[in-house]
Amino acid sequence: MDTILPPELVERARRVVEENRAAGRRIAVAESCTGGLVSAAITAIPGSSEVFEGGLVTYSNGLKARILNVSTDVLETFGAVSIATAWSMAQGAIEATDADVAVAITGVAGPGGGTDKKPVGTVVFARAERGADPQHVVADSRHFAVEGRGGVRLQAALCALELLLPGASGLEEAPVAP
Repeated sequence: MDTILPPELVERARRVVEENRAAGRRIAVAESCTGGLVSAAITAIPGSSEVFEGGLVTYSNGLKARILNVSTDVLETFGAVSIATAWSMAQGAIEATDADVAVAITGVAGPGGGTDKKPVGTVVFARAERGADPQHVVADSRHFAVEGRGGVRLQAALCALELLLPGASGLEEAPVAP
């Protein structure tokens, strides 16, 4: 296949496209720290239009609020890199598209921007499904080994793709503020 993307990313995206096609599901992503990498991997696969509804890259807090309806209260209280924000992003992607399932990714890719509570390599994921109880939050925070900005983004993209697979169980139920 003609692509500039890492082989493991393309292979994971191929599984996402094939398995969601077989399940009859449409998917979407809301990306922040991955900057469209998940969307790029999915659209590198021929036939991805059969399952991929779209990707929303909302890097700034302002765009997270305007495009994905993430509450400014959530952003100010918990920050962009939080379960509350990731969950709101995933819900916003479901609302903005016709997808059956959406995954959101927000984090600190580095090399700067980290704090003691949210060091570089901290990435938060959430998965929302159309028709599911919005109080049933499926989200989790991960810390990836810092292998440079590109390494954190690649690990985050691989994880997000895994979460788009039918039957994925890689996230915990988490409490989130309204």
